[in-house]
Amino acid sequence: MSPKEQTPVIQVGIMSEKELGFTFNGKFSCSAYKDIIDSEWRAVYSEGTIIMDSEKHLPLTGKEILFTPLSPESSFTLHSVTIGVNFHWQREEDQTFRGKLRLIIDKGRITAINILPLEDYLISVISSEMSATSSAELLKAHAVISRSWLLAQIEKNKNLNKFPEKYQSFYRTDTEITRWYDREDHEKFDVCADDHCQRYQGITRASTPLVEQVVRETSGEVLMYDNLICDARFSKCCGGVTEVFENTWEPVNHPYLQKLADNTVEPEGFSLNLENHEDAEKWINGKPDAFCNTTDTAVLRQILNDYDQETNDFYRWTVRYDQTELSRLVFDRTAIDFGQITDIIPLSRGTSGRITRLQIKGTKTTMIIGKELEIRKALSKSHLYSSAFIVEKKLEDGRLTFILKGAGWGHGVGLCQIGAAVMGSKGYSYRQILEHYFRGAALNKRY
Repeated sequence: MSPKEQTPVIQVGIMSEKELGFTFNGKFSCSAYKDIIDSEWRAVYSEGTIIMDSEKHLPLTGKEILFTPLSPESSFTLHSVTIGVNFHWQREEDQTFRGKLRLIIDKGRITAINILPLEDYLISVISSEMSATSSAELLKAHAVISRSWLLAQIEKNKNLNKFPEKYQSFYRTDTEITRWYDREDHEKFDVCADDHCQRYQGITRASTPLVEQVVRETSGEVLMYDNLICDARFSKCCGGVTEVFENTWEPVNHPYLQKLADNTVEPEGFSLNLENHEDAEKWINGKPDAFCNTTDTAVLRQILNDYDQETNDFYRWTVRYDQTELSRLVFDRTAIDFGQITDIIPLSRGTSGRITRLQIKGTKTTMIIGKELEIRKALSKSHLYSSAFIVEKKLEDGRLTFILKGAGWGHGVGLCQIGAAVMGSKGYSYRQILEHYFRGAALNKRY
């Protein structure tokens, strides 16, 4: 069997709406239509059925419709795809894809799914997660972890489906809410196309010969630990120290996802016992040396796409809210009426200083929330950069003001993208980058 035949074929969920607009750029066959399909179409959900119409073709209907390209050059464009869902740079754009297009009905909406080989998917992921002009070693490292993560998730879902108990990621009592966000809710496809999983934007983001080369050179390579593919996580900027898996997602310890300083040595003058609030405060108020502590615009331009470059205070940042603003924001984001918020108190922190349990006190109620992304969602109109922050309260112009001083961008588990980019610029190989962030894991050629 050839390597191409062994390459997994995956299904990527792109968007889900009551109505979709898309254009076929080339000829496609259709599972619900005898003629060749091309041109622009509109699909509408109506009473459990997909209804499609086009100026050039007769209408067609079905509960599931599959379109298959008739040549490698054929592609399709989905219109008004939302990217950066709930992030500060959320926007809509038209996106173009190669491979098959599958339309299904899910929860009263039409879901568009792109079916394609895993290696073709990776070419887009590498160009979507960062700029296609990144260093070769960073691109290779990211190809390996993106491939590893996806295959690990597919295997994880297969294992979860063997058990009758539904996987839980949300717990609530009268005084505490615990929630984490992973990808177990994707039951109709393997992976979604946005930051919730991995950014995948088809051929919309310009790839380069280098991206295609590094994906070919690492084809089938994955990180493994104890004969299992690693759940290889990554975030934009760890803030100087990485977080452990179980503080962000389900309570499972992965030996290759542990606390480590994003440096060759531990920074001087700081304790890395960041579960301790006093040590975390000193750490966040400081700017310790780390790979990801960089202002090198040449490196940042290489690894950050245009919308990511709108964020330049990723290593240390500050957000301010007055009491009324914060109270309204938290109510809007949590649907919990705290009244006027009087205090927000970090109760527990992870290895990177990220808060895992946060108490919010108000004039009407008090509640503890966690884990890290639930905290970030509650305290921002989109997502707070990270949950590694300290809280200062001041009276300014007679109003109570909450000042959040924070570190890092994202959950901080696994590979730090900006740190890895700096390592690549300093001459580290992709193997050395992977060895730095995934201690004890080994490279293995899967196919």
